[in-house]
Amino acid sequence: MVMNLRPLAVSALFCVFPVAAKAEPPNVILLMSDDQGWGDVGFNGHPDLLTPNLDEMARSGAKFERFYAASPLCSPTRGSCLTGRYPFRYGILAAHTGGMRVGEITVAEMVKEKGYQTGFFGKWHIGWVDPDDVGSRGYYSPPGHHGFDYSFATTSAVPTWDPGITPKGWSQWGQKEGEPWKGGAPYFENGKPVSENMSGDDSRIIMDRVIPFIEKNKEQPFLATVWFHAPHDPVVAGPEYKKLYREFGSTRQNYYGCITAMDEQIGRLRSKLRELGLEKKTVVFFCSDNGPSDGATRKGIASAGPFKGHKHTMYEGGTLVPACAEWPGVIQPETIVSARCATVDFFPTIAGLVDFSFSSKERRPIDGVDLMPFMKNDKQTREGELFFGFRRLVQEIDGKALISGDYKLLQEAKKGGGRIRLYNIAEDPFEERDLAKDKPALVKELFEKVEAIERSCQVSRDGADYRY
Repeated sequence: MVMNLRPLAVSALFCVFPVAAKAEPPNVILLMSDDQGWGDVGFNGHPDLLTPNLDEMARSGAKFERFYAASPLCSPTRGSCLTGRYPFRYGILAAHTGGMRVGEITVAEMVKEKGYQTGFFGKWHIGWVDPDDVGSRGYYSPPGHHGFDYSFATTSAVPTWDPGITPKGWSQWGQKEGEPWKGGAPYFENGKPVSENMSGDDSRIIMDRVIPFIEKNKEQPFLATVWFHAPHDPVVAGPEYKKLYREFGSTRQNYYGCITAMDEQIGRLRSKLRELGLEKKTVVFFCSDNGPSDGATRKGIASAGPFKGHKHTMYEGGTLVPACAEWPGVIQPETIVSARCATVDFFPTIAGLVDFSFSSKERRPIDGVDLMPFMKNDKQTREGELFFGFRRLVQEIDGKALISGDYKLLQEAKKGGGRIRLYNIAEDPFEERDLAKDKPALVKELFEKVEAIERSCQVSRDGADYRY
């Protein structure tokens, strides 16, 4: 059983990350969309959806063909982006079921040690951002508790147009059409509710805070983490964006329109970096937090591309997401990364760029790997396993998946416990042929690896990685 933990044990014992170069460490921008499927972007072949700025970003830098979210739903994935660790390690196993522990070391805390200014913008969803909000699921754990100097954040979802107002036709989550959305002030700036500049496109509202942060910190290194709400429900697009898709019905107009509006703001960000002369000093990453929503996928509006599944499933469509990265002069244009990469890889990648290593008291398992060798074409194959999952035991849901080599073992996320399936995703990337009955020995071997990773995560979750 020890051999199954070897990739984890190396990180746990040493936690030393490769240094990319002796050049000045870059600014870092982490962009993430919400519930955007692998197929919901032009650079992955969508025939109708307009994402010209993301497409140009992918052409100018690296496009990831197989990039995975750590979980098929938002909150667990978000924690993995900041810590480089599987969600099962830090205890955020589903949405609204916890908050980021202050004992975790985030990318923001890491780069602050190197003199970076840090800002968070958008949907947090790994703890409440309102100090007066008392909820039964989760707790107050805002960005400021995790290394961010500045934050403009919501606890969870807001409408993608006029985020403080419940949109027309919406009646879920206890909200009523036309009434204030969750009190009418869902955004908090450094712990205080925001009422100004809160109408129109939500992605623009977010970027209106990102741009000044970058302008203010243009003479020093910075980290900007920008997590958009688009295209998570409630999905609403402004009139000018819906007009771009006038040949479609209103639901598709809103879905496509809000993604195009987000893309426009990403273009605005890229233009600002060039205006300030920062583009060659800045690495920009983009990905989604999980696959497309269940409802939008069933309606045929959202797309996981050719892959099976969607949000809340352990199939490829639940965790495989659109992703690209840009760093002019370092990442060559039209780079294609075919190796399997994941959100847990952001932390070790940035650690390498800023020459960070844990102190002896802070050492802990890191589950990701450095992406720079893949983006610079120095490496083609990922070593070790990738583990994904989410858990709502109160509903008897315990979905897990492991990729080891070309094989993927998954346990369906279904009430009462889903069945175990096995796929060769190199030969069968769309998961059409279940090999579990044909290869019982391999199923047993991979399931033992899952159990070993879960035990390691349990030890972390129970406090082994935290100082007392």
